[in-house]
Amino acid sequence: MHGKRTLGLLAGIFFFAGIYPMPGLQAQDIETVVKKMDELYRAESSFSEIDMEIVTPHWKRTLRMKTWTEGKTKTFIRILSPPKEKGVATLRLKSEMWNYLPRANKIIKIPPSMMMSSWMGSDFTNDDLVKEFTLLDDYRYEFTHPEDERPELLYIALTPKEGLPVVWGKIIAAVRRDDYIPVWDRYYDEKGRLMRVINFRDIRQFDGRLIPAVMEVIPQDKEDQKTVLRYLTAEFNIPISEDIFSMRNLRTKD
Repeated sequence: MHGKRTLGLLAGIFFFAGIYPMPGLQAQDIETVVKKMDELYRAESSFSEIDMEIVTPHWKRTLRMKTWTEGKTKTFIRILSPPKEKGVATLRLKSEMWNYLPRANKIIKIPPSMMMSSWMGSDFTNDDLVKEFTLLDDYRYEFTHPEDERPELLYIALTPKEGLPVVWGKIIAAVRRDDYIPVWDRYYDEKGRLMRVINFRDIRQFDGRLIPAVMEVIPQDKEDQKTVLRYLTAEFNIPISEDIFSMRNLRTKD
């Protein structure tokens, strides 16, 4: 799940000493690591049921939803609970996106000016749901060494290639050395400021695939706020009807 990523090689990243080759790892090895990162949750098609907990200083709530995806271009999400949001649906086709609001019985197309707005009050933006880029093809990547480096982890610095309309200046990712399962991602803006941290935990097997079942998103500019995704079920590379990714399906109740 989860903004379009972003732009530019940064000269001064806080607690990172620089980018160096990792001992015993070659160029082809980093491609293997990045490919695993890319494909962790991605498949030709997928279905999942997810709880999304949103925590702010003033309130907390949990949404349960079903999600369907096909490749990099199609996503459909339907909210199951709580009752106030039940039936709200989101359809994404390539770079276009629509929300259905059952209380008003309206389908609203999301304009480009609202792509950085919060999705369902969470720390994910509308833009996060429209990602069409891959780390392997659209980013430059090198191993790096943070000051808090741990021997059991690998660290990768990712910078978007020129010309991509993405919002992050740099991403630093930490993965387990033995199986490349992600531990955390740190997202920086173009001025090198840490803006968002994503922590991964609770490694489980879903449909034969080992993935973190919990993804915790912590914005760095909002105190005491976070969004936590918890995968309840997940299936990959399954048949999905084309009717799922349709405007008509937005209004379907089930």
